[in-house]
Parts: sequence; C-alpha cells; structure tokens
Amino acid sequence: MSRRALMTVRRWAAAAVMGTLLAGCGTSGTTGATGGGKGEKGEKTDIRVEPITAARTITDTRGTTVTTPRPPRRIVCLVALCDDMLAELGITPAATNSALLAHPKFLGKEKAGQIPEVPGGFLSPEAEAILSHRPDLVIGLKDTHGRLAPALEGATVFWPVQPGDWRESVEYLRDLAALTGRTARGEAAERTFRQKLARAETGASDATSLIIFGSDENFGVATPGNDVAAGLFPEISHYPWRSRGVEGSYSMEEILARDVDVLFVETLSFGGPADGKLSRKLARNPLWSKIPAVRDGRVHEVDAEVWAKGRGTRSLGIVLDEATARLK
Repeated sequence: MSRRALMTVRRWAAAAVMGTLLAGCGTSGTTGATGGGKGEKGEKTDIRVEPITAARTITDTRGTTVTTPRPPRRIVCLVALCDDMLAELGITPAATNSALLAHPKFLGKEKAGQIPEVPGGFLSPEAEAILSHRPDLVIGLKDTHGRLAPALEGATVFWPVQPGDWRESVEYLRDLAALTGRTARGEAAERTFRQKLARAETGASDATSLIIFGSDENFGVATPGNDVAAGLFPEISHYPWRSRGVEGSYSMEEILARDVDVLFVETLSFGGPADGKLSRKLARNPLWSKIPAVRDGRVHEVDAEVWAKGRGTRSLGIVLDEATARLK
C-alpha cells in the first residue's frame, strides 16, 4: 500500500488527524493521557460519575449543538463510535457501515448481520440510502462525513463527532444518553469504563509497548492525540511514541532502539478481508526479528475494528482488558 493510501486508511479507521508515518519500513482534539515515560504517569482516573439529565438539546465537547424534537430511536451510524455508544445504551442502529457490532462482546456476527448496511462504505456513504431508513439521528465522523450535512438537512438531524481522547468519547456517550433518555445506562457504562481504567493505571506496567497499524510493510505507529486507544497507553505502560506531524516519521531503526517489550498489531484493509496479517508481512524485514517483543514472542495481532475504529467506552474497555493481560 502506498504512503498516501496508508494515511487515508488510518484517517478513517482511527484517528481524528493522521499522525506519524514510519519512513521506509512503516508509519503512524486533545490528549487524554498525560506523560509518556516510566514514572511520568498522571493521576489515577477519577471513578466518580456525574448524573446525566435527559435533554432535547446538547452542546458537545467540540462545541456542536444538537437538538432532537423527541428521544431519537432510529439512529444511523456512519462511524463505529456511534455503534459503540448505542450498544452501551441498549439501542440497535437502524443501519450502519461498521463491522464493530459483529464482535462477540457487542452483538455477535448473527445479530449484527441482521442490521442493514449503509452502501458506499465509510468513505462514501450514500445520502439517499441513509434517509431510506427514516433516521431520527445520523452520527458520523466530522472530518469524513461533514460534507453530507447539506444533503441530510431538513430530513433528519446530523451529528458530526470527532473524539481526540477517551474523555471526549465519554462526553459523547453522556450527550447521546441525554438525547435518548437512556441516562442510567449511560452513567453505568461510564462508571464501568472509569473503574476499569483506574484499575489498569494502578497496575501499570514498566514494559515498553507499541501499537502499529497497516496492511503491508508501510505500517504506522498509533500516537496519543491522533488515536484514542493509543491515548490510554502512557497511563498503563511505557509508551514513548509521539506524533511528529503528517510529514514526520519513525524509522525501523528508531523502533529497534526503543527496546519494545510488547507489540500490538492492527491489520487494516480497505473494506474487503485483509490479505494476510501485518505481522507476517513485517517478518520479511531483517530488523523486525531483532525487536525484543518479536524475539520474545510478545507480538499480538488485535482486532482493528475494536482497537482502531471503536473509540467508545466498550471498545476502549476491551482494549484495556487485552492490553493489561499482555503487558504483565
């Protein structure tokens, strides 16, 4: 896959802004995690949850105001964060373009397969098809689906979301709980996530970790601020990776020099099934085998639907479960 294509796929797969691209061998709001080195972790996450009040109008964490005349029930999801939030609130989307709900900790393949799919995929969902589901609310990613707003105006309510860290994901969940009237479920989901993160922080590992993504040798590094899941890692491990901007890059030599202890790999694709695991493709590079995590058998292929695309409290809870178990 070309450098440009990799940037595009990660943009729709996970991050609000494309971060660090690895030159030659691979690549890579607000930031939820503070500190990145050993002994630089921030304070433990507050597990207290403020009450959520039902509302017909909310102003979200990015300043977007959303008003619905009644609690929305027919919601079309154009971004996996929407599916995640609906799952937490006990609502099934009227239609979606995400495969997240097929995960066993969501609906599972059989039930998820019964939900209508929005044609056009993530990058080009069809406005007419969206409206055919008579949605009360459509939720999409701001920098990808914002252009749909004029086509949907007057027929439904469009809510563009763009989480930069887990705190913003929580705020979006709270706002949707308020709009739908599912306030108790929203509070419970937030509490569960906060408690899980606080436990993970308490048992933080000194291991150096790394999340990489891609579909071929041009892989990328997920960085806090550009990737919601990666934003959790400085609080649960040593995660020295920082965005250098779109033109910045990490070389394989730099990665090798960081003595990575545990490596998480997200194999991405452009809609169809991936043509092989990214970790197997990277094994062709002679430097790959010298990374401590590779040498010690601590390379873990993870579900990109959850790790890269989910971005909600349930997905991030799964990330924490899987990461903490493998960082021990």
